[in-house]
Amino acid sequence: MNCRTHVTAAILMGGLAGASPARANSPDPNWSVAWWGLPAGQSATLLIVPDGSGQALTEARSAAGQAVDATIHLLLLDEFERPVAGFAASDMWLESGFSTLSACPGGTIADQGTDAEGRTHWSRPLRAGGHSTGNCIVVVNGSALGGPGVPLHFRSPDISGDRTIDLTDIGLFASDYFGGYQPRSDLAADGVVDLSDIGVLASGVGADCP
Repeated sequence: MNCRTHVTAAILMGGLAGASPARANSPDPNWSVAWWGLPAGQSATLLIVPDGSGQALTEARSAAGQAVDATIHLLLLDEFERPVAGFAASDMWLESGFSTLSACPGGTIADQGTDAEGRTHWSRPLRAGGHSTGNCIVVVNGSALGGPGVPLHFRSPDISGDRTIDLTDIGLFASDYFGGYQPRSDLAADGVVDLSDIGVLASGVGADCP
């Protein structure tokens, strides 16, 4: 999935009968902005595991196999371009396009709520399974931020995306190992499915959502 940012719109009701509702400082996905520090045109791959034992976004891998910091930053603004402070982390999460990405409950939410300047980020390991080839999108309570998202792709020893690493995933990996190249089984993100990927798969067997 593309990493989308979902925004929950809060509405404050007037206290007197017949009073018109007060306008809340609610996030606006058209003004809010998400970004990361990698140069334009560069993508990254992140290993995710349902129990959260995968890579932190600071440990993602570039297309060349180098460690890169793929931390995703978000500036949350309202329709008047004012920062939205104190917005709950649980209402901001990542999704991805062209994927079987399947998150555990709360598994892709922001690291923390927005600060006084309306800022937050994603840097911790995600708790999810599946894989993706599309961009990652930030979603704020059901509304995806505008723009293409960031080219962060996911791989997991939970190849099936059922949030448990078991015999099903071993069977899928085996078919890829002896068949043509399939990105979903390139767990080491080095462009080939080989013994290094077997080690990653083996270390994850039995992992599921907390």
